[in-house]
Amino acid sequence: MNKEKIKKLAVCIAIPLVVGIVSSLITNSAMEQFYKLNQPALSPPGWLFPVVWTILYVLMGIASYLVYVSDADEADRKRALTLYGIQLFLNFCWPLIFFNGQFFLLALIWLIVLWFLILLTTKAFYDISKPAGYLMLPYIVWVAFAIYLNWGIYLLN
Repeated sequence: MNKEKIKKLAVCIAIPLVVGIVSSLITNSAMEQFYKLNQPALSPPGWLFPVVWTILYVLMGIASYLVYVSDADEADRKRALTLYGIQLFLNFCWPLIFFNGQFFLLALIWLIVLWFLILLTTKAFYDISKPAGYLMLPYIVWVAFAIYLNWGIYLLN
């Protein structure tokens, strides 16, 4: 892999990581209140969230790189990467709604919309690069689990 490809890969990985870092910095002060909430069954320990999200952001970044450098039609790549950008923006906003605002019902609806956008992004990625589509699958599963957790917190609080 040449330096130019490594640079593109690094940027593609950095974008979702920076989104996650900025979002967590903005919501960090609300985490103390979060741990006081009634949690649904199957709630993982708090330390697991940053570990999982870091892995997911890296996988998303690699997937976006595979789409970006593919030989697919430019319009298809642009559409897929636009969907990716939109879902990444929704991903950034969800913690602000949930943790900072504590608008649990709105956050749940937001998360469901995000899940569908991730599904559309994954399909668009898969159509361009099968490995890129596969790299998005853990993200779909984790956000589905997050929907369950958000729903449980909404019901219990």
